[in-house]
Amino acid sequence: MIVSLVRGPLARLGILAGLGGALLGLPLVAAYRFALVYRARAGYPRPHPPTAAPTALGLRFEETTVHSPGGDLPAWFIPAREGAPGPGVVLVHGWESNRSRTLPHAEVLHAAGFHVLAFDVRGHGANPPERLPISVGEFAADARAAFDLLLARPEVTTAALLGHSLGAVGALVAAAGCGDRCAAVVSLSAPADPRRLTRQTFRLASLPIPEPIATPLAELTTRVFLRPRGHAVGDLSASRAAARYGGPVLLVHGSDDAVVPAWHLDRLARAARAGSPSRVRTLLVAGGHHSWLHEHESYRRAVASFLSEAFGGPYAPAEAADRAAAVAALRIPETDESFGALEEAS
Repeated sequence: MIVSLVRGPLARLGILAGLGGALLGLPLVAAYRFALVYRARAGYPRPHPPTAAPTALGLRFEETTVHSPGGDLPAWFIPAREGAPGPGVVLVHGWESNRSRTLPHAEVLHAAGFHVLAFDVRGHGANPPERLPISVGEFAADARAAFDLLLARPEVTTAALLGHSLGAVGALVAAAGCGDRCAAVVSLSAPADPRRLTRQTFRLASLPIPEPIATPLAELTTRVFLRPRGHAVGDLSASRAAARYGGPVLLVHGSDDAVVPAWHLDRLARAARAGSPSRVRTLLVAGGHHSWLHEHESYRRAVASFLSEAFGGPYAPAEAADRAAAVAALRIPETDESFGALEEAS
């Protein structure tokens, strides 16, 4: 939803012409036209098939399939500790990403003793294109299906979700629907709610829209974007999902995130803490950007210790942190880096 707006400026799409009409006295007609073009241009991710398998990082894995309401989705199950029974984590990638870009996170989690399931969200990775726009609703439904698959495995005793960007919102929404079946959630670089995300895309695309127009236009555009699949805006809000979910939550953001600014972390944390402050932890990674947070030792330690505490093992939190800190967790090399203005990796 966000990448194509920045990589292909909206001025080239004829949207500014529609905006000009709004400023000349046709606000509703022009604003609706704007929203329709936005949906057509930003609702369909460009394909980026996986470029590496877990074996590239020395991880043994099994090919498997997530049976989602949106279809069958390819996935990898990566067992830890020689497949001994224990906790597992579902990895939910971001927009225009795929499961191979989550492998550095899998490396961190595997080192800390957790089984991992990585999959391609519908319309992404090795999946065919979708006929309808993709939103957080589809990320959440696919994450929920992946969670169910992981928890049903004989090696997995309990499970959590870890997502990045739109995948983080999907993870939070899925966790809120799972209730106490989900042991914990780790949210990385998540936008606080759909309308603020849409408003941010206007800024990233450098659209010359005055603020009195931009905010209501973002509200309308978000509603039009979600209409084909029948989603309600409030149901796809990370802040509302974080407030509804009753389990442990770790909210992580990079201090230098230029895509989803760090103030989104503050909004998420306030919402999550409204019910039970003690269950919520936050981490602002100094010098961190929108992606590649796994390259920061502070992130690796925080995630491993948080999940170890939430799961009650298999290692003590301090040992899990040390194990996670010891892995390189370097980003997966890409053959096409041009799309990375917003979803840089993972």
